[in-house]
Amino acid sequence: MKKILLVDDDESIQLLYREEFSEEGYLLISALDGEEALEKFRDEKPDLVILDIQMPGMNGIEVLRQMKMLEATVPVVLSSAYHEYKQDLGTWASDEYVVKSSDLNELKAVVARLIDSA
Repeated sequence: MKKILLVDDDESIQLLYREEFSEEGYLLISALDGEEALEKFRDEKPDLVILDIQMPGMNGIEVLRQMKMLEATVPVVLSSAYHEYKQDLGTWASDEYVVKSSDLNELKAVVARLIDSA
């Protein structure tokens, strides 16, 4: 079973994604902030990371940078409610950028493509 690390400070997003991605056959591990995410990234060795940008403490772009230094081959999907982060050079280290939506079809397709090609 492929393992996804979800990093998002919104617990309702975590519940929704856990339900949706478990139905797709993935094991979802979650973290509420950047520090917890880096710890779980090292300990759990996920196959893919879905990473929010705006979080308390360390933002997602800094978490992305540190994850890529630890293990550059793990795909990271940035997921934000804000379009303007697409223009931030810091987001370019991610493998994909998906704007959050109540319709998870785009995110699911991106995850499936990246996990299958990893």
